[in-house]
Amino acid sequence: MYRTFGKMIFDYLLLLIFLGPLVLVFFLIVLGYLVQGELPIFFSQVRIGKQGKPFSLHKFRTLSTDTTKSLADRRFPFGNFLRLTNLDELPQVWNVLKGEMSLVGPRPLPIEYQPLFSAAQNQRHEVRPGITGLAQISGKNDLPWPEKFKYDLNYMHNCSLWLDLSILFKTLLLAFLFKQDTSLNEEKFSG
Repeated sequence: MYRTFGKMIFDYLLLLIFLGPLVLVFFLIVLGYLVQGELPIFFSQVRIGKQGKPFSLHKFRTLSTDTTKSLADRRFPFGNFLRLTNLDELPQVWNVLKGEMSLVGPRPLPIEYQPLFSAAQNQRHEVRPGITGLAQISGKNDLPWPEKFKYDLNYMHNCSLWLDLSILFKTLLLAFLFKQDTSLNEEKFSG
């Protein structure tokens, strides 16, 4: 019952409660980009949604647009700060409001991974993808792919209000630890 109806209601209620602070932080981040002249502000990428349906995921851009440079050379200080605090994920609130994502769920993966999933791995798409999830609070990009999928499937089978609240609480705690971002070093999924 929660997974079918309650999750979306929970997402909207939580966003409504925190709408003021979210809008203020969003505005300050956009202002930071404008002051530094780091344009464009947003990064969008097609990701795999619920039931395998593609959608455009939005983030604050954290790398320069010069694709001739290496990933490490494309970093800039404000983008590094946003990655460190996970604030680069904030525009995904729009994806949640549109019903494409949830606050909590398996992270949406790039569309090019879709043909590589096994039948078991594809089960992760039975729930809406999330801004944060069980794999993110359990090791994030440092986990090998099989372990990430194990956490995703565990979440899918045990989805509940209490689990979502626990994941959101642990996500907030981790955000304040300012752990080094290793996402640019993550191995691509190869099946």
